[in-house]
Amino acid sequence: MPELPISNRIRQLRAAHSDITQLDLAKQIGVTRQTVNAIELGKYSPSLEVAFRIAAVFAEPLEKVFSYHK
Repeated sequence: MPELPISNRIRQLRAAHSDITQLDLAKQIGVTRQTVNAIELGKYSPSLEVAFRIAAVFAEPLEKVFSYHK
């Protein structure tokens, strides 16, 4: 499977915010824990709406959470 051109800092942000779990984050953004895990591992690109929800949980701009690499 080719690597997705989108990377993220979700794992680091979860650790920096009182070690929020994948399950806690998933509940806050309305997806499953498995979805959060797949996004973190770069196996799945979130929808734009989910990406914005994730950024909002961490009070960070979208570009501080996700990066696009050509």
